Amino acid sequence: MLVETAGVAAGAVALRKLAHQAILRGLRAPRMAHDGTHARHALDASRVHEVRIPGPRGRMLFGWLVLPESSEHAPAPAVLAMHGWGANATTMWPVAPPLVAAGFAVLLLDARCHGDSDDEAFTSMPRFAEDIAAGLAWLGTRPEVQADRLALVGHSVGAAASLLHAARAGGVRGVVSLSAFAHPDEVMRRFLAEKRVPYRPLGWYVIRHVQRVIGARFDDIAPLATVRRARCPVLLVHGRHDTTAPFDDALRLQAAAAPGTGLLAVDGDHDLREALAPHVADIVDFLRQACAAAPDTIAGIETTPDSR
Repeated sequence: MLVETAGVAAGAVALRKLAHQAILRGLRAPRMAHDGTHARHALDASRVHEVRIPGPRGRMLFGWLVLPESSEHAPAPAVLAMHGWGANATTMWPVAPPLVAAGFAVLLLDARCHGDSDDEAFTSMPRFAEDIAAGLAWLGTRPEVQADRLALVGHSVGAAASLLHAARAGGVRGVVSLSAFAHPDEVMRRFLAEKRVPYRPLGWYVIRHVQRVIGARFDDIAPLATVRRARCPVLLVHGRHDTTAPFDDALRLQAAAAPGTGLLAVDGDHDLREALAPHVADIVDFLRQACAAAPDTIAGIETTPDSR
């Protein structure tokens, strides 16, 4: 009897280990190589610096630091740009030229398991937030940067992680959230449905196992929760035709956020690289105001009638 019980227990442990490994493999982000996008942007190559930044758990993070001309004479405010799941820093390059032209230093960072940053057994939205924290800490040591005037621009998972950092740690003057989803449980359910994984019992188990692995409840780290706790102004930027994170997610986030939080609706889908061009001035103006104001004194820009 004892032998049979021990055998069943050992089998259950082995099955759970196999399930864990299968879930990690199934959810692992693809590693996209840098494609040279940065070389196609009109930036002085002498102001673009490849950097390696100490990250969490002894990992190294790759990035580009782009400095404005003004940093030769005085430290500049800085923006850290964080990409989305399965992407890398090259996908955030469209935000760099207008920000640099406006006098910002820009750090475009690869999260762990992405681009040229070091690998891990897994990454997650909270780990993206840890990488953001490491990048901000590094920026704070740079003589070209005003350590008390830092802001974030994030896309998708990078946007959710930026909001998570702003809610947990603060230390940033503003967050521009590009294509943020409302709740990771909804994202996971859509993903599982696309893979034809039934919610009962498999999907239910996967979602709960993921929360155990990342060490956080989805309800606690969801943008719907963190956007209202962010210790700085937030500008939500979202594509009207987004099918990955529907536009309704942006409306829900704005409703959950502090009064005055801005929503900038753009004519695009989830990937906003092309769609942002007509709205660059609004984004730059938001960041300029946020970084120039005293902490906790500026509200986000109001939604305009034509942005709905």
